[in-house]
Amino acid sequence: MKFQMSNKPLSIFNFSSLTDIVLLLLIFFLLTSQFVIQTGVKVQLPGAQFNEQASPSRLVVTITAAEKVFFGPEETLIQELAGKLTLALDKAPEKSLIIRADKKVNIDLVIKVIDAAKGVGIDKFTIETEKQI
Repeated sequence: MKFQMSNKPLSIFNFSSLTDIVLLLLIFFLLTSQFVIQTGVKVQLPGAQFNEQASPSRLVVTITAAEKVFFGPEETLIQELAGKLTLALDKAPEKSLIIRADKKVNIDLVIKVIDAAKGVGIDKFTIETEKQI
C-alpha cells in the first residue's frame, strides 16, 4: 500500500478549539471581575438614587443596627478601632475606608468612625449604599 504525501498548505482551518478557549477565557474574566470584598455582617444599607460602585478596599468598617462596630469580619470597640486601622494600613497600600452603616444607625457613631480613621491618616471615605429603584 502506497500513501500519498503532499506538501500543500491547509486551505481550511478548524476554529472550534480556538472558540472553546476564547469562551473559557471570557467566562473566567466575567466571574473574577465581579468579586468585591464583602464582610459577613448583614446590614440594611441606606438607599441612594445615584450611587456609584465603590472601589474594592481591604479597610471596611461595618456598623449594625444594634450599633456594633465590625472591622472586617470581627467585632471591635470604637476605642480599639484606631489601633486596628493603623495595623491594617501597614498591609494595605490604599488609604481609603469603606463604611457600611445600617440605615437605622445614629450619625454620631459614623462620625466617631470617621474621626478614628482620620486620626490614623485615612483621608478618603466611602459610605456604601444600595441602588434605589
